This record gives sequence, structure tokens and C-alpha cells, in this order.
Amino acid sequence: MPDKKRKKDLTFAQKLYLPEIFKGLALTFKSMLKPSVTMEYPEVKFVPPAAYRGRPVLVEEKDGTERCVACGLCSRVCPALAIEVQPEETELEKERYPKLFEINMIRCIFCGFCEEVCPEEAIVMSKDYELVFTSREDAIYGKDKLLVPVDQLKDRLEFLRNFK
Repeated sequence: MPDKKRKKDLTFAQKLYLPEIFKGLALTFKSMLKPSVTMEYPEVKFVPPAAYRGRPVLVEEKDGTERCVACGLCSRVCPALAIEVQPEETELEKERYPKLFEINMIRCIFCGFCEEVCPEEAIVMSKDYELVFTSREDAIYGKDKLLVPVDQLKDRLEFLRNFK
């Protein structure tokens, strides 16, 4: 009595994998005819959405003051130890401000923890993705490079308020 569960014998073309080869070639030719989705980077710039996490920046109010109250939560939560904050007293209605606020961009891993922990929405992730350094000293961003007017960060701040 012949075995009913006997394996099917392969044809000569199947033994040479010809059907699979033709399927692969057909898929390749089909994808060659589709339009390209590659951006030509220096000429065509990427416009990131509001959820994009670029380089971290400090929010500067319209009157020129910074939102940061130098609580130091961002530096404590940073897994890469990239943020350094030194507080100083002030006569303004907020009690402190950062005398020194530096981010080592070589160490920063763009995780966004600093943004999440900030109670004042003072540090946010911007849309900047072009970071070029010629030396290690250039990679340490102080307040002069970090302060960005609040008007330029409206969409990110709105995204954060809707997200929370």
C-alpha cells in the first residue's frame, strides 16, 4: 500500500529554484520602475515633524529672559551625563536662573529625558539635525548657542502640551 503522506516530487525547474528566481527578478524590475523616494540632501532639506527630537535647546521668552529655573533635574536624569547646570540667585520673581548651562553634544544621545522631566518646559528638543564640530570644545554648547526664542519652538511646545 503506497504511503499517502509521501512528499511531492519536485520538477526539474523547481530543483533549480527557477520559479523563485523569476519571482525575485519580477519584484526587482517592478521596484525599479517606481518613483524614487530618496532625498538629495544638500539641495532638498528634510522638514521634520513636531514630534522629531533634534538637538536640545533652551526656551527664551519674548522679553529675553530664559525659562530655566536651574532646578538641575535635566542634569540628574541625563543618562549620558551631558548636561551641566550651575544655579545662581536672582532678584526677579523666579528665585534662580542658570549661571552656567552647558550641554556636551558629543555625549548627548537625544533621548529627550531632559525635556520630559523639565517642570517649566524650559528645555525642549528642536528640529535641528545638522551638527558639525571641528573640535571637542566646539561641541560644548553654552547658553549662547542653546537659547532659542519661544516663537521658533511653538509647534514643539504645542506637541508637548497635547502629548502630556
